[in-house]
Parts: sequence; C-alpha cells; structure tokens
Amino acid sequence: MNTHPRLRIGHSACPHDCPSTCALDVEIGADGRIGRLHGARDNSYTAGVICAKVARYAERLHHPDRLLRPLVRSGAKGAGAWKEASWEAALDRVAEAFLAAEARHGSEAVWPYQYAGTMGLVQRDSIHRLRHAKRYSNQFDTICTNPAWTGFVAGAGALRGPDPREMARADCVVIWGTNAVVTQVNVMTHAVRARKERGARIVVVDVYDNPTMKQADTALMLRPGTDGALACAVMHVIFRDGLADRAYLARYTDDPAGLEAHLATRTPEWAAAITGLPVAEIEAFARLVGTTPRTYFRLGYGFTRGRNGAANMHAAASIAAVTGAWQHEGGGAFHSNSGIFGLDKSELEGHALRDPSVRWLDQSQIGRVLTGDAAALRGGPPVAAMLIQNTNPANVAPEQRLVRRGLLRDDLFVCVHEQFMTETAELADVVLPATMFLEHDDIYRGGGHQHVLPGPKLVEPPGEARPNLFVVEALASRLGVAHLPGFGKTARALIDGMLEKRGLGGFDQLCAARWADLQPDFETAHFLTGFGHADGRFRFRPDWTGTAAPNRPPDSMGPLGPHDGLPAFPDHVALIEEADAAHPFRLATSPARNFLNSTFTETPGSARREGRPELRLHADDAARLGIAEGDRVEIGNARGAVVLHARLSGGGRPGVVVAEGIWPNAAHERGEGINVLVGADAIAPYGGAAFHDTRVWLRPA
Repeated sequence: MNTHPRLRIGHSACPHDCPSTCALDVEIGADGRIGRLHGARDNSYTAGVICAKVARYAERLHHPDRLLRPLVRSGAKGAGAWKEASWEAALDRVAEAFLAAEARHGSEAVWPYQYAGTMGLVQRDSIHRLRHAKRYSNQFDTICTNPAWTGFVAGAGALRGPDPREMARADCVVIWGTNAVVTQVNVMTHAVRARKERGARIVVVDVYDNPTMKQADTALMLRPGTDGALACAVMHVIFRDGLADRAYLARYTDDPAGLEAHLATRTPEWAAAITGLPVAEIEAFARLVGTTPRTYFRLGYGFTRGRNGAANMHAAASIAAVTGAWQHEGGGAFHSNSGIFGLDKSELEGHALRDPSVRWLDQSQIGRVLTGDAAALRGGPPVAAMLIQNTNPANVAPEQRLVRRGLLRDDLFVCVHEQFMTETAELADVVLPATMFLEHDDIYRGGGHQHVLPGPKLVEPPGEARPNLFVVEALASRLGVAHLPGFGKTARALIDGMLEKRGLGGFDQLCAARWADLQPDFETAHFLTGFGHADGRFRFRPDWTGTAAPNRPPDSMGPLGPHDGLPAFPDHVALIEEADAAHPFRLATSPARNFLNSTFTETPGSARREGRPELRLHADDAARLGIAEGDRVEIGNARGAVVLHARLSGGGRPGVVVAEGIWPNAAHERGEGINVLVGADAIAPYGGAAFHDTRVWLRPA
C-alpha cells in the first residue's frame, strides 16, 4: 500500500452490485483527490484482494465527463440539446411534471424506477419512501435475484448457508454458474487457499471457457440451461454407487426414497445427451463429490438466468443434501447470506405509508410498460412520469427496442439522477448530477459474506453533484409529503436507526469498528438445527406455489411464471428458449471482467482492456459459416439483430455463443446492443429476466 506521508487512508466498502461487497482502504491525497483503492487486509473475507476495476476507481471519481450541474432538455428527446439549470429550477420542473401526471391519470401514473447501481441501503432504497408517501406505482424487482433465491429457498427454506470463509477449509470447492475471477474475486481467494493448503480440488461448472474455468482442476462446460440435468445425473450416481449419506437423508430431508426412485432414469447417459458433457466427466464429478465430505458448493447467479433457473438452483443445492455435505466444516451449499442481516428498513422505505391497493409493475418489463402493454400495466393507467436512480434501463433492460421506444414518448416525462450522461439520461427531460459512494454516507451488507460495512463520506463531490437522498427529500418537500414519517432525516440518522434496532450501536461505532460480522453459528449456518421450512427438512419436493420465496410477487400481480411446468423433484425442465431450425444457436450474455453491468464502461482503463463488443463462438461453427477471427458477425432473432466481431477462442460448446459485457449501445455499429435480443417474459415461478436464455441465428455481416 502507498505510504506516502501526504496520503491519508480512509475506510469504506465497494458499493457495486457484487456479492463480495469488499471492505476498502482508500488513498486520499492532501488535495482531496483519491488514489488507489485496496482491499482491507484485516477483513477476513476481503482478505486484501479487490478487482482491478475498483482498484483504479480514481478513473471514475475524477472522470472529466462526470455530470456537474442539473440539465433540462431544450430540444427533441434524444437530440442531445440541453441547458443548465439551478437545482431549485430543475426540481421544481420535476415536481410540476409529477403533479401534472397525477392530475391526468392518478398517482399510479408516476413510476419511480431504481435498482443496484449502488448497494448502499440509504441511497438505493430511500426512493421507496417517496413512492409509498405519494402512492406511486410499485416496482417488483426481477432483473437479478428472483430465480436464484427462489430455487435455493425452495430447498433450504432460508437464504443463508455455510460461512463463505469455510471454502478455505474445504477439500473440494465447486464453483457453479459464476465466473468468480471476473464477478466476485474473493471466492477465488478462499478456493485457491484451500487448494494450496489442503490440496483441495476446484471444480468449475459453466457454459464457456472463461477465466474461472481456466483456474479449475476440473472444468465442466455444459450447454446453457442444462444444469438441472447434470445435478440429477450426479445424484443418480451417488445413489447408485452407495455414496449417499442415508442417515443424514433420513434425519434432514423430506423424501429421499421418492428422490432416489425419481432419479433412477436420470443416468449419466441421459444427462450427456442434454448437457453435451461426456459421460465419463459426469461420472468422475459424481464420484469426486460423493467421496469428498468437505465439498463446498458455491452456487452463483449465472446459471439461474434462464427460464428454468429456479429449478436448476434447487437441483444443484440438492446434491449437498444427498451427500450430507452440510454436516461438515468446509461442506454444504451456499448461494447468498442475504437472509442473515436483519436490518429493519421500515423507516427508510416508508413501510407505514404503504397502500396495498397500489399496483406493482415488473422491473424487467419496463419496455412493455412504457409502450402501453395492458398486461404489463396490470390494467392500470399509462406511466406518464418517472424518476430513475441507480440504473440505466436504456442499456441494461431486456427488449431494448421497446425500452427505447417507450422512453422516447413525447407524453412521458423522465428525470434521471446520474453520475454520467448514460444512454438513459440522453433520453430524459431533466438530468440531475449524482454523487459517488465516497462522496456521501451509507451502509452496505455483503450477500456473498457476512459483514455489514459502513461507507462514510470521505471526499467532497465535484460541481453540484448531490446524493440520492437529497433528491428524495427535495421532491418530498415540493410534493407535500415531507412531514410524513421517515422524511427530514440525514443519512446518518437513518443508518443509526437501522443499526440500533439490530443491536449494532450507531454509524459512528460501526465506522470505528469498520464492519460487523453477523455470521450465524456453525449449527445454524449448516442447518444442523433444521432447515428453514416448518418441518426443519430440506425439500426435494419443493412447493413452487408456496410462500417461501424471499421475493414472491404480491397476490395482485398474479402468477408470473408457469408453475405447472416446474418439477415435483429435481429435474431438467425444458422451459428454456430452445434452439430451432430458424435459430440454431443459444446465446448467453455473460459479465465482462472490466465492466459491471453498464458501470465502468465510461472509464478509459476498463474500455481499453475490453477492446470492443465481441461474440465468442466455437471454431467448428465458425468454419461451417465461413467466419474468421475478427470478422463482423450479425446475430439476431425476432426481437432484432446486432453486429459484433467474432472471437474463436474462449467459447462454449458447438451451438453456444457468448457476448461478454453490457457495452453501451453506441459502441455497436448500428447503435443497438446485445439486450435487443433478450426477452422479458417472466421466469417461473416468481419472475426474473432470462439474460442467458436466448435463441439466435448468426451469419457473416
């Protein structure tokens, strides 16, 4: 670490949408500018390691293109004509537009829209307090977690698991459906430690030859959406070869006999035909986990971002129950610790102000909502005004053509509060400059570990950038609700309330301690006192229509996915967008190493390292189509078509293509990005976006 005498070190937490939520040491110069960011060495999960893009955060914070003053559109939508305004005038304009939309169509015509551009609880979630106070349309969050969380909880009954630091004490670490080298580097820190200190084997299950696959002792590359078939064949072999822990099954699971009978036909040969994996690889993997009690299954999000994603997660988690791995230190299945933190956000989000009659709109279907789809609007009025914070839907949401068409409506008013002129901001009526995480107070929690971390303000923001909380409070004052509970408080006061209710003191105490470790005890984390269901048993027979899902939609939304297509036991579920004669390829839109969703695409270091939008494809497919390395390739389906450049290394199996990273639409030669091709139909059973489940055709461009 730089120890220059003129530098001081501030402490914070990474705010971005990543399970690692790294504890950070920040170099701060005498001039108030930041230098390098470092992982906190004394944090037992971060362990001194962070990703390169966050290490060079000074590129973002001090970027010359940051928004510095409020802007009001002065020409046609999307034409790029703006004039500067004062904060007072800009906020007055927003409030007037919201009141006008409410007068025309009712309060539900206003839709505050946000997501995970910051994971800080105050700056991310305060928008809900304004939503509830004004009876604006609700947002059902579906872009990321629904299928994964639903599938895990369907089996385990709770969203927690073995201490992630126990990966370092495992004899086998299975990294399933997450490119950890790229998306959560600390998983690799602990897995590699297990290999060095214990001789542990690292197994990686994924759909293409990514950097994590290259770190594996055993790399299993399957076709997208077939993880359930692999899991079933593994359990078939474990039962067949007498490797199942029958005492554990009898004590802790609901129907092991029914599962074993169901799996009798789910042979490695059956799975090989579905997954594309050789039978020998399936057999070897099954024997490895079946004979290694300390097997830690680190289950990611990627393999759940298909129409059968919840079922795939449930099937993969079930393996640890068949082997009894949950009993052992360094064993079991882990997806997220999001269920352990218990921070009361009721004041922050304004729960006391909720009106249960207000409609809910599906976040993933923003394109359909804004183009007047009656089903997406839930039979209610059109959306006539929006406040958008912490997300860039014109770039990251599915069905991009609909999203853009909707945002360009002349009768839709949009205010975007942002750090840069994103492609969503370019289509707005008012753009407000936003702070970054080191420029305001907030608090964070790590779904991939067990820490609550403070993020105090360390430097002054540039120009007139203001935090999200400032905008929420200023609009509340103009809209006549500032007197209601929860308003009028600083970020620190709101944080103090959450921490005090959890018995963690207040913000100052947490800053002094730097984090709070809330990992449950061993027996609770490993479900040795019972799984989270009422009967305490892991459910091989999940209740897909029950209430256990942590993000279950309100009853007013009705069913979001085809419950009747989900299996009674773990299985391969053919709900995916299968390839056909007209669309012979399956597309996954996987994360890029130097981007995080659409964040970091604006920083020179990240963009330079990524190069350009590319399509990874198998060399055999390329040869058959007459495509050479670097060639322009057109890829499309009924939703649209885009052009990328071919890359013949690091791809998946024949018939599988991968586009890494959410590049700005403008980085593509036709001005449209990869999410043009992705659909927004809801994943079973409770919604979600199928970003890795798209059939396409491709040809030389």
